[in-house]
Amino acid sequence: MSARTSIQDVLDSVPSTFRGPGGAVAVVKDGELAGQRVWGYADLDARALMTPKTIFPICSISKQMVCLVLTDLLQNDKDHTFVQALEKALHDLLPRDVASNEQLTVERLVAMQSGLRDYWALTVLWGAKPGGRFSIYQDVPQALKRLGGFHFPPGTQMSYCNTNFVTVGLAMEKATGRTLGDLLQEGLFKPAGMNTAAMRPDTERIPPPLVGYEGSEEAGYIPYQNRIEWAADAGIQASLEDMIAYEKFLDREALDLRSAYRKNSQQPYYLDGSPASYGFGLAHGDVDGIKLIGHGGGLAGFRLFRCYLAESRTSVLIMLNSEGDVDAITGHIVRGIAGKAKDQAPLEQIEVDWTGCYLDEQSLLSVGVTQKKPGKLSVSYAGRDESMSLTNSTEAASKKTQVNFESGRLKIRRHRGHDIIARPLQSRTESNDAPSYIGAYRSDGIDSTLHIAGTGRMLYGSFDGYLGQGPAHVMRYLGENVWSLICRRSLDAPAPGEWTMVFHRGSDGNAVTGVTVGCWLARGIYYEKLT
Repeated sequence: MSARTSIQDVLDSVPSTFRGPGGAVAVVKDGELAGQRVWGYADLDARALMTPKTIFPICSISKQMVCLVLTDLLQNDKDHTFVQALEKALHDLLPRDVASNEQLTVERLVAMQSGLRDYWALTVLWGAKPGGRFSIYQDVPQALKRLGGFHFPPGTQMSYCNTNFVTVGLAMEKATGRTLGDLLQEGLFKPAGMNTAAMRPDTERIPPPLVGYEGSEEAGYIPYQNRIEWAADAGIQASLEDMIAYEKFLDREALDLRSAYRKNSQQPYYLDGSPASYGFGLAHGDVDGIKLIGHGGGLAGFRLFRCYLAESRTSVLIMLNSEGDVDAITGHIVRGIAGKAKDQAPLEQIEVDWTGCYLDEQSLLSVGVTQKKPGKLSVSYAGRDESMSLTNSTEAASKKTQVNFESGRLKIRRHRGHDIIARPLQSRTESNDAPSYIGAYRSDGIDSTLHIAGTGRMLYGSFDGYLGQGPAHVMRYLGENVWSLICRRSLDAPAPGEWTMVFHRGSDGNAVTGVTVGCWLARGIYYEKLT
């Protein structure tokens, strides 16, 4: 069987293995299309079929494309006029105390090492309602004034942050006097032959017939209508044909030592010289030791992924109009191409006694550990649940994370972030103290007001800010003075998930004086209690 036939067989297996409304996958090998598979419906109600020409919002895959144009502008900036104008624009856009930090460079911004909070997560705290409108040129400038400083020093950690890219995109427009759409068209889409790709910020106006779907086969698929605007962080729309042209372009660029892609795909580093895993809109990872560089994308109703395997000059493309598991599909395709079976290590039937809730005292974020069956753990941190296999009674691991339970503490080593040490939270069983939490709280740093209401241990939190009065969110007690505020839906999905709320008490240990609110994308926001 030829290599190309083998690739096509792998792609043909995707629809029935990973079921959903519709999708498109492709592989580009040695700069040529080696196979593609398009299936299902772009619109289930209208019975409109998915085709290679169906235009998708490619979401956060936009970031690397903007970075290619950015790097090309910098490399051709012989008299330094562009970089000077870019730096001035960044200073104009960001608060003075943020812009004046010498470590906050363009390179730190596009490496997700800025230390800035993610404005998309903060929209919850600014009173946004699910399905609401959000404008680049009206709402983003106001958001950038309300970031509340840094939640870690620039260059010391990596935290995904859309603020970085929306700021860089607006600065590029100011520095050049041109729209980001025009810069992309001239600097990337036209040279790459991406004939229908464009910067289309308004997600309410996806070219028909494409519809995005939430839900599942078991629960049913529900059409979702986005009503937000994205820019350099997630505003590009493109078809499978466009993305195939893009992968061919990147393959050519990867062979050119002077190209923007070659520069952008080099190993990134932190300020202390240690290697990082993200730079210029590109995440560095692997599938069973097979190295890849790529990025995913997601809005409510859509999931996408693309990656380039430099050693074999192979690109993989995945585009779904549902919320399917693109990581699993990527692994399926990459292993299939390499002729590797998924590792099936024997599962030890181990049960542990250290499940429960923990608190990372550095970030003031909670960690949840649950065990639904022997040999497996689910660890909730950084906004998502991660499945891990136990290797013994005190250790568990996944491809990206290792967890150890030692001396009553939870130690987490994450490949894409700093190490975490969390202590267990002790649940209070004495008299109910919920009334002490109820009231209004204020954060001047991000210009947000928090209201907590309820009865007993059934509490609700809601936020007011420049975007309005947001919905009430259910709160859940975790232990001691720590609660979570559950947010599965914000302006768009994926939402922050759960916010950790660490309440502070006065010197007498009784009266609540304030609360620190945070999620992985936006940590350490202090609210002072008003009433």
